[in-house]
Amino acid sequence: MRTQVIKPRIREILSRELPPDLLALLPKRWVKLGDILLLPLRPELEPYKYRIAEVYAKVLGVKTVLRKGHIYGETRKPDYEILYGNDTITVHVENGIKYKLDVAKIMFSPANVKERVRMAKVAKPNELVVDMFAGIGHLSLPIAVYGKARVIAIEKDPYTFKFLLENIQLNKVQDRMSAYNMDNRDFPGENIADRILMGYVVKTAEFIPKALSIAKDEAIIHYHNTVPEKLMPEEPFATFKKIAREHGYEAEKINELRIKRYAPGVWHVVVDIKVFKK
Repeated sequence: MRTQVIKPRIREILSRELPPDLLALLPKRWVKLGDILLLPLRPELEPYKYRIAEVYAKVLGVKTVLRKGHIYGETRKPDYEILYGNDTITVHVENGIKYKLDVAKIMFSPANVKERVRMAKVAKPNELVVDMFAGIGHLSLPIAVYGKARVIAIEKDPYTFKFLLENIQLNKVQDRMSAYNMDNRDFPGENIADRILMGYVVKTAEFIPKALSIAKDEAIIHYHNTVPEKLMPEEPFATFKKIAREHGYEAEKINELRIKRYAPGVWHVVVDIKVFKK
């Protein structure tokens, strides 16, 4: 069903049960990952949240509805409330890539779709790519599937790592993609990577020295971070360049993209950087 015919159907059903003033507060936007719905609900709808979730689930044809919450902690865990159903594991297909995940426990941002699609085009066959924050393979699976590159994917969280392994099998890239369940700072490889993915935010700068140790001369680093708009466009590249020089590297900015608004006045950006050993 198309969105424009779904909304009236939802309103039609709930108009028999909700006061008119609350009917106007029903969510007009939602996120669908596989057969699971992430639904934002305003506090005023709290007394009716389970019924609202049931109606959305039936009209939109999903098995589970989660109330959107916040992302927290070092491994970026979501804090979502289950409103309908109980199975939170799904397979979400995007750009031909199969992502299996537990939506209630693993972050997957639809707003990052352009970057995941872009990653399908950046690598060359037989490049060695190291993904320092692999998650379930958000950024590295497109590289392995479409770029035909060799990928080392590093993921610290054991539960997320389980899905990373499954996704490597699901997408049939086990011949060129290997995974390590560890803190990337403990990864032993040095001077090996043609390309490095740093798909993290807020504290990414802390991991720049490790990325530099993994990188070959003239490697490309896709450096993600969050930055206040008032510090752009100098940041976040200025910090990267400063740390690189402290560790004996020069850095050249090739490209910079805004991915999404992270918070009021703060952007999640990615900078493509070529690094050179002095």
